[in-house]
Amino acid sequence: MLEHTKILIVEDEAVIAMHLSMIIEDCGGEVIGPAISVAEALALIAAGAEIEGAVLDGNLGDGDVTPVALELVAKAIPVVIYSGVGIPPDLASIHPDLPVVLKPQAASKAISLLVASIEDKQICKQICRLHLP
Repeated sequence: MLEHTKILIVEDEAVIAMHLSMIIEDCGGEVIGPAISVAEALALIAAGAEIEGAVLDGNLGDGDVTPVALELVAKAIPVVIYSGVGIPPDLASIHPDLPVVLKPQAASKAISLLVASIEDKQICKQICRLHLP
């Protein structure tokens, strides 16, 4: 399903991060991280990690995930917020349409939404290639 797609996990709860990682790997994807803080996630992005999608916890030990999400969205990387409190208010005001899965819903639901977003992006790229010079 994910066929070597590189997915960034930003999650500070080890058990949830491991569970997300296992689902991604079981779907054929490759895990970037997991990053346990905003600073660590931003460092991975700044280092040029090849990221094709991301599952982000809304709140981490060093702040909310807004800066990470904004960096990824600016790069047109599909993002799903997987959080117990929902999308951070500042992020919601800028990107109210980001997909959100509230914990304790299954992590597989967040991955399913991410897969759908990645597939939509790939379809759009194919259409553009066919119709643009």
